[in-house]
Amino acid sequence: MFAVLKTGGKQYKVQSGDMLRVEKLAADAGETIQFNEILMLGGDAPVIGAPFVADAAVQAEVIDQVKGDKVINFVKRRRKHSSQRTKGHRQKLTLVRVTEILNSGADKSGVKAAMGAGSVSATAVAAVTDPAPKAQAPKAQAAKTTPAKATEAKPAAAKADNAAAGGDLKKLAGVGPALEKKLIAAGVTSLAQVAAWTEADVSKIDEELSFKGRIDREGWIAQAKDLTA
Repeated sequence: MFAVLKTGGKQYKVQSGDMLRVEKLAADAGETIQFNEILMLGGDAPVIGAPFVADAAVQAEVIDQVKGDKVINFVKRRRKHSSQRTKGHRQKLTLVRVTEILNSGADKSGVKAAMGAGSVSATAVAAVTDPAPKAQAPKAQAAKTTPAKATEAKPAAAKADNAAAGGDLKKLAGVGPALEKKLIAAGVTSLAQVAAWTEADVSKIDEELSFKGRIDREGWIAQAKDLTA
């Protein structure tokens, strides 16, 4: 009797007692593992899976973790920089000995299933599929959007105070909407404030907003005085 099993993206025809080298499995030497992806069972009454044979399995004993023969990969590019590269690779494999082929009862055998070394664990899968984080997502989103609304309210309140004071900072030369927002954030909300600036105030605003003498060049203080007269 023989079986055709699938592991590591490859298919193997095996019989009891066969030694087999397969893609590396997450198992230690001496462990018994079970291959559950059986494509076909051969013998007096062959069974072909669709795609796998239900409740069938192949059990095997792990002999050792080994490496395959070295494979040399040579790449040469003739054009442009004419580069060349040589790389060697030895595939990690698991050496197993087939001990038993099960026609049925695979689900109740209790033997550890053969899994690739890079396979996702059951715990990780449960963490990904757990619906609890999805239920908490709207709360987290609400928490993120609440400060944004509060932040948007502050400039609106500052603009309202500015309008109430009768001072439109955009009337100053070179002041647009973006620069007006910077001035409001720095506490400058009216033309009256600009008209009352001292040299110390000018130096402070120059340093905070990196104006580099722009206030004096544009003559903001004189403009503010004329606009508020």
